[in-house]
Amino acid sequence: MAKQMNMTSGKPMRLLFYFALPLMLGNMFQQLYTVVDIAIVGRGVGMEALATLGSVDWLSWLFIGTAQGFAQGISVRIAQKYGEGDIYGMQHVIGQSVTLSAIISVIGTILCLCGLPLFMKLLRVPQDLWHMARLYQTVLMSGFTVSMFYNLVAGILRAVGDSKTPLMAMVVAALTNIALDCVAVFVLGWGITGAAAATVAAQVLATVLCTIKIIRSDILRFERSQLKPVNSICKELLALGAPVAAKNLIIALGGMAVQTIVNGFSMSFIAGFTATNKLYGLLEIAAISYGYAVTTYVGQNHGAKQYVRIKEGIRAATVLSVITSIVIAICMVSFGRNITMLFISSEAADLAAVAGDVAYNYLCVMSAGLPILYLLYVFISALQGMGNSIVSMISGIIEFIMRVGVSLIIAHTGFESGIFAAEVAAWLGAAVYLMLTYHKNYKRLAQQENT
Repeated sequence: MAKQMNMTSGKPMRLLFYFALPLMLGNMFQQLYTVVDIAIVGRGVGMEALATLGSVDWLSWLFIGTAQGFAQGISVRIAQKYGEGDIYGMQHVIGQSVTLSAIISVIGTILCLCGLPLFMKLLRVPQDLWHMARLYQTVLMSGFTVSMFYNLVAGILRAVGDSKTPLMAMVVAALTNIALDCVAVFVLGWGITGAAAATVAAQVLATVLCTIKIIRSDILRFERSQLKPVNSICKELLALGAPVAAKNLIIALGGMAVQTIVNGFSMSFIAGFTATNKLYGLLEIAAISYGYAVTTYVGQNHGAKQYVRIKEGIRAATVLSVITSIVIAICMVSFGRNITMLFISSEAADLAAVAGDVAYNYLCVMSAGLPILYLLYVFISALQGMGNSIVSMISGIIEFIMRVGVSLIIAHTGFESGIFAAEVAAWLGAAVYLMLTYHKNYKRLAQQENT
């Protein structure tokens, strides 16, 4: 498999950047097939289909984000064990993670499929979009297990410093997804249901490729006996993973509340709002990558009890994140209008123009607040690497309050475009809390080191 990266020695900025770079490329390919997915649906099926995706967009994140949260929390313990040099203990944690993920997958899939009609009602999905939205979500939610295990195996590899294997897996998956999208929509005429099936199939392929690398690794391959649940380890992993999953769940609920308000606006507004939300992934590509790098870096150094290096790493990550976010923001403001119009197609030119204006204005607002989002990722990842997952849930609650509070105020005033500010307000509230909490936690670690 790809070489592991020990982050307990060497220059922090160099380590963080070279670890994050393959992740950025991998996320870029992941977002590429997301963007192509939406472009194919918007252009190949129509603006109604694009509005359909937007009407249930946060519902997808509700379950997929939960899977990502569990996997991200679990991977922290693996990074810490690797930093300690406890290979057998790390293998045992991996085995327990597989068992725990299988249990969560079964429960999650049942909840996804059984709760779908209720969630769609809560979202106030327009009646003329109901059928398409339900078909699309049914296909995606049937792949909950795939999402859970992809995030797990990719997280295991990242925890030991291997960011290249997830990159290669994502490149292959992205190209496969684009090809399947074209066949499903343009050749077979399956519409957005075919696009959803192509996404699940591509993620299956990425999961298989990462799993093969783990099986072939001497240090990551675990024994069958290590799959048997051990209460103490499972509780420890749940304590790390559940708060992160809860954070994503709370954020998703806040997003659903906002979407409920947006679904009461015109179809052009919903379509434009959706187009920019689908570009959200492009905005946070580097943020997610730096976040994974910080979690691995802090986790390994925390396990090795090298606390001074943690402070140095966070300083380096802050500089990298702010510079990167400004560059991305400039690019989005400069070229965003042309990009968003790739998704929007309508026989009525005036409706398409309105949707395009909504999409670009929303993109500009989010781009202006991008440095805040990047700092949020740095500090929440640092705290998770220290083993403090509870702050993830608290930050999610803060985001929920800010996002929903601003949205309700805007809904009361009737100023539709004002709802764009809800996202940036949520980032700001969470970022301030996380920065203050990080400094408090680090001060405690420094005191322990001195004593």
